[in-house]
Amino acid sequence: MNVPNFAPGTDPDVLRRWAQTVEGLGFDLLMVSDHVVVTPDVAEQYPAPFYEPFTTLSWLAGVTSRVRLGTTVLIVPYRHPLLTARMAANLNRLSGGRLVLGVGVGWARQEFEALGVPFRQRGALTDEYLHTMREAWQDTDDYDTAAIPIWVGGNSEAGMRRAVLLGDAWHPLRVTPGRLAEAVGRLTDIADELGRPVPAVVPRIALQETREPITDPDRLAGVGTIDQIVADLDKLRALGAETVVLDPFNGDLTEIRQPERAWRTLAAVAAHHATQEDR
Repeated sequence: MNVPNFAPGTDPDVLRRWAQTVEGLGFDLLMVSDHVVVTPDVAEQYPAPFYEPFTTLSWLAGVTSRVRLGTTVLIVPYRHPLLTARMAANLNRLSGGRLVLGVGVGWARQEFEALGVPFRQRGALTDEYLHTMREAWQDTDDYDTAAIPIWVGGNSEAGMRRAVLLGDAWHPLRVTPGRLAEAVGRLTDIADELGRPVPAVVPRIALQETREPITDPDRLAGVGTIDQIVADLDKLRALGAETVVLDPFNGDLTEIRQPERAWRTLAAVAAHHATQEDR
């Protein structure tokens, strides 16, 4: 589950209730997003307040006991790689090995400028920093960490290549079921070309329940009636998706302040999953 960690109405109590609801319904992963400076291009989509992911996940680790904790996605070029490696290792240890590090190159040009990071070099910086982080983690006496899975975000071919070369999983965001089926085939081709194993596929899809079925051929996975949503999950499972992250934020800020509707949809999805497991 991707838990909104931004926008008016989000506060520690709401975040705590989100985390405990997700864990209580039996979901096994809770993720949050990343922005450091809420520049105008960021605020247009994700208005302040924006809770920093490592700080937020460290706090949520203390109010949960089982659910894994992750980022979807951490913008790698925003932080020095040794600082990221240290924070990730510490959070993983303090939470009992529950961290999943979803990573990406970023998109908010004004935020890059505010941080003094060259926007056009973000892909190369991401590759360099991921190498540095993995090297740092090999020094287990210093970082004292178990293996932290890295999920590489990005729907482009560059994102898929980065996942094959540097990640444990490919983490595409908000796709149609048909597009994902095509992309999984391309991911396999890229892995074969590079002589590398095919990474796991762990998509993040929308979670938006509607009363009537959505018939648009470009319908995003996770948008529609409960029957459509669970059918999407079944299709993703058939494609080999080991984990699917559900994202309830669809641009409506009122839902941030009133998360109960999303919780009801989550409960319905959880009930369907339990039924499938019993068969």
